[in-house]
Amino acid sequence: MRGHQAGVLALERIVRACSERGIKYLTVYGFSTENWRRTKTEVKFLVKIIEAAVKKYTDLLDREGWQLRVMGRIKDFPKTTQSSFAKSIAQLKRHQNGILTIGLSYGGRDEILRAIEKTKSRKSKLTEKDFAELLDTQGLPDPDLIIRTSGQMRLSNFLPWQSTYSELYFTPTLWPDFNAKHLDRTLKEYAKRQRNFGE
Repeated sequence: MRGHQAGVLALERIVRACSERGIKYLTVYGFSTENWRRTKTEVKFLVKIIEAAVKKYTDLLDREGWQLRVMGRIKDFPKTTQSSFAKSIAQLKRHQNGILTIGLSYGGRDEILRAIEKTKSRKSKLTEKDFAELLDTQGLPDPDLIIRTSGQMRLSNFLPWQSTYSELYFTPTLWPDFNAKHLDRTLKEYAKRQRNFGE
């Protein structure tokens, strides 16, 4: 469980580092749809960490001039969690320096299924642009770069629609240990990539 607490601190470091480097969009997993399969004790502990972290995130984002957004089924969480995020989102909504999006009860397949449900009453032809506007990331650009930590070589149900043309970077560094130096190393590698968006 200490790893999850350390992960909160890592996110604080990376938000600050992104802000210093002019990166305006950061999207991270906070709690996946698969996390509900853990034991009740583990889930309760994770929810407690999330509730404790939201105030700290709010203060940090306020100082950095960033907005906060949530993707996923936040209604799966207790009312106290929902209320905390709603208050933070409202407090930060006028900021323009960047946007931190946190996935809460988020899964890419679930997101796509929920978007499909919204199309059932639609009569006109659906375009990719139309569909993207039904996703949780509506109004956000698709990610240029996705960093997967901990040595795992998979995306684990993270932004499957949005990541179609994203550059992928895999590192053995554990997320709680990921810091500004690791970010710079990643950005240096990303700068070498030639993106053609499937062309």
